[in-house]
Amino acid sequence: MKNFKYILLMMFTVLVSCKKVLDEPAQGVVSSEDLGTPENIDKMVIAAYSALGNDHYTSPYSSMWPYGSVRGGDTYKGGDGPGDLSEFHLFETFSLNRVDNPLLDQVWFRLYVGIGRANDALKRVNEISDADYPKKSERQAELRFLRGHFYFLAKILFKYVPYLDETMDKTTYNTISNRALSDAELWAKITDDFRAGAEALPESQGEVGRVTKFAAKAYLAKVLLYQAYEQGEDHQVTSINAAKLTEVNALADEIIASGKYSLATDYANNFLGSTQNGSESIFAIQYSKDDGTPKGRLDYGHALNYPMNQEYGCCGFNVPSHDLINAYKTDQSGLPQFTTYNNTDVAATLDFKSATFDPRLDHTVAKPGAPYKYKNNFIYQRSWSRAPAIYDAFASMKEAVLPEDPSFQKVPPFIGSSKNWEIIRYADVLLWKAEALIELNRSLEAVPLINQVRARANNSKNLLKMADGSPVSNYNVQLYQPGVNSNWTQAYAREALRFERRLEFATEGYHFFDLVRWGVAAQTMNAYFTTEKRRVAHLNDARFTRGRDEYFPIPLNQINFSSGLYQQNNGW
Repeated sequence: MKNFKYILLMMFTVLVSCKKVLDEPAQGVVSSEDLGTPENIDKMVIAAYSALGNDHYTSPYSSMWPYGSVRGGDTYKGGDGPGDLSEFHLFETFSLNRVDNPLLDQVWFRLYVGIGRANDALKRVNEISDADYPKKSERQAELRFLRGHFYFLAKILFKYVPYLDETMDKTTYNTISNRALSDAELWAKITDDFRAGAEALPESQGEVGRVTKFAAKAYLAKVLLYQAYEQGEDHQVTSINAAKLTEVNALADEIIASGKYSLATDYANNFLGSTQNGSESIFAIQYSKDDGTPKGRLDYGHALNYPMNQEYGCCGFNVPSHDLINAYKTDQSGLPQFTTYNNTDVAATLDFKSATFDPRLDHTVAKPGAPYKYKNNFIYQRSWSRAPAIYDAFASMKEAVLPEDPSFQKVPPFIGSSKNWEIIRYADVLLWKAEALIELNRSLEAVPLINQVRARANNSKNLLKMADGSPVSNYNVQLYQPGVNSNWTQAYAREALRFERRLEFATEGYHFFDLVRWGVAAQTMNAYFTTEKRRVAHLNDARFTRGRDEYFPIPLNQINFSSGLYQQNNGW
């Protein structure tokens, strides 16, 4: 009825004042020439930035939790059972996933919207003169950084994607195959964008959220680290490129030497709105609230990931797995239990006092009987979980905020917040450098880097208290001392580094992609399923197929849209 009244009103307007309507420019339409002004180019750059957080809870990419945490064994899908957002259940089980999964097509589409915004703005910036647009080279570098980010996400999800840049006529897009570039050539295109950013961006920005030279260097190091593990068509690692690892190490040194970054004094500071954009933040998505829009620019990628209690109300997704919870146990020397952590299941007993634990457990996992998000009189209850009989009764906390937090916003029936989401933080840089050194047979040099991260974890217990001041769990984290508490061979160092990355970045969305990069996804996930199937029935059908499941299939819709030009990934 509302639309019908609107049509009648428009007809009346045309009849009464036809000449005026015809002579006036259409409202809400911008001509191509208008977009070429400095003012409008600036707006197009901002629109490209806004694409970073324009995802949706059904196809998030600001946080990669359904693709990297659920598929990596850090978390279960959660929700109200396998049928609730069943597409994610297909991701989690691997064996049930299909080429026509509609949410694969949706995330592909949304990533290319981000790429398209960067390309559209970049084309405009390229065409304007430096005299008319003094920030030209800087804005070009920002846009190439943003484009590189979206392509990186598409690459780790789908491996082979069509590469489109601002120089290509859009009418030719349907002639560009997803195999026009080889695996190595596509990686090179992505690194080129971050190299451009590293060369032209300033070391600091007056506006929070704009990318900097060191953000570009950090992202370049990240991409090179992935690229260094060279893969065959069956997605298995065939060699490790020492030259790329050497460059990763050098880039990390530049970032460290800049003096601009340091680990936050407390691990919690990375996940609180009150301490965002701190010393550890290198590149983060900036959200907003009370910004003149109806609901603000909120973090919808995590809209499903809150408990079901009265203060929140929805929706219980991204539930930490028993395997992850057990991984935080430490041995008598305060080091991780690499091979034995899963022998006893503390997630089942809820006994967090008899054994000892890494404090990062209680920054990451909401446990029945423990304070939720550092509020010691706000105790997480089993009743807050949505489907405890299926997924057990834990919750992921890093993405959450308290109901009284200034960033909190209900978007019924879901939950939003304007708290930033970190994409790259300084702990990443330290552990990338450590990884490169280990693979370059310089393992001893990695010890102080890993120990920096562990020392910070050990010092992050102040907020982890019950109402009576006692610790939430029994904590014991110690540093690696080669020859004293550890036999620091390359193999041991590699295991320590990989375990540290999991503990430090658990539930943040990238663990599965680490496993693929290292070439251990099949063995890790099938071992995980073997044990976890005895704990949760929803994984009964789960099975990882080596040489296929390292990447998603190219969505069937995209193959159809390309009239068969796109080639499907190996095994699908």
